[in-house]
Amino acid sequence: MRTLLSPLFSSTLALATVTVLLTATASSYAEEHETSSSGSKSITKDSSHIKKIDDSNEIDTNPRPKNKSSAKAAAAQHDKEEVEADQLAAKIAAKIADIRKENEHLNPVPPLHPAKKRVRPSSSAAMIDYGQTPGQSKVKIMPHGAMLAADALLMPSRPIYWSYEGDGGPLRWSKIDAANAKCDTGERQSPIDIRNGIHVDLEPIGFDYKPTRFNVNDTGHTIQVNLSAGNAITLMGRRYELTQFNFHKPAEEHVDGHTFPMSVDLVHRDDEGKLAVISVLIDTGKANALIQTIWNDLPLEKNQTTQPTGMIDVTQLLPLNKQYYTYMGSLTTPPCTEGVLWMVFKDPIEVTQEQISIFGRLYPMNARPVQNDSGRLIKESN
Repeated sequence: MRTLLSPLFSSTLALATVTVLLTATASSYAEEHETSSSGSKSITKDSSHIKKIDDSNEIDTNPRPKNKSSAKAAAAQHDKEEVEADQLAAKIAAKIADIRKENEHLNPVPPLHPAKKRVRPSSSAAMIDYGQTPGQSKVKIMPHGAMLAADALLMPSRPIYWSYEGDGGPLRWSKIDAANAKCDTGERQSPIDIRNGIHVDLEPIGFDYKPTRFNVNDTGHTIQVNLSAGNAITLMGRRYELTQFNFHKPAEEHVDGHTFPMSVDLVHRDDEGKLAVISVLIDTGKANALIQTIWNDLPLEKNQTTQPTGMIDVTQLLPLNKQYYTYMGSLTTPPCTEGVLWMVFKDPIEVTQEQISIFGRLYPMNARPVQNDSGRLIKESN
């Protein structure tokens, strides 16, 4: 700031000096002209007075130079003074022009067109509209340099969405959005490596699944199948409605350090909004008819949904052996909400390698890394 003001102060001082000089010159010229004029009037008056006193004496009231050489010298002196005055005026004009140019350089002229409204980026992942909204006041016009500086501050960087790798990967979920704080600070996060569970007689899960209408949504993170109402489980006196199921590659849950090619999570919700998730591990083997039906109805683009006309039976996603592990955890995607009841079947279901590869072409990897079990209790069926 100090460096910028110094030349501006010097230019302003120079302009003031030139202005004073120009004013002084003009004043001097005016005084000389007025003095000459007054002298002429005085002489004329005096001569008139003298003439009245003595008409016989002829007095020249407009004295002239005594000879021609004196007249030429006076004329030459007058011409010289006029030339010097013109030169001085030209120098002053040139100096003023230089000062104006310097000031324009330090303070650029504002653009003639109005500046576009700029909107600060919001914390959401929605696209930002930089157009001016009707009814809002116009933004004051700023010099071009100031507008560039404002652009650097107000123009948002490329929006970052949560994902499974890169800038939006699991280690940064809590930094992308404050609503995802639990992804970093939570103490009951999922998935985990299931080990050291205590063997108990766990209550069997009561299934009330039946053929139902569905749609298939490519969420941009997984393939999610949304279901019509009417499918539910019962556990510990609570009824949980099955709302949707989705796929992960590889399986997010580990068992004694072992992982599986894929998994499918069946998400249930009770009347109080509490969640219960059944995770079914998927291994390579024979084809699964229900999964093939889902693949047949995959959307052609991400963030699109298809609405098949048929129905599906979700029991085709369940293993014959219904023994399971259970623990309290969280959602495995942002915002990583805790208080979720997890049940992981001990036995996997089978799909073909081709069926795994179809999903892998869309999502080669969409599994959150295992989280610290934080000493939480894990139960498993005898």
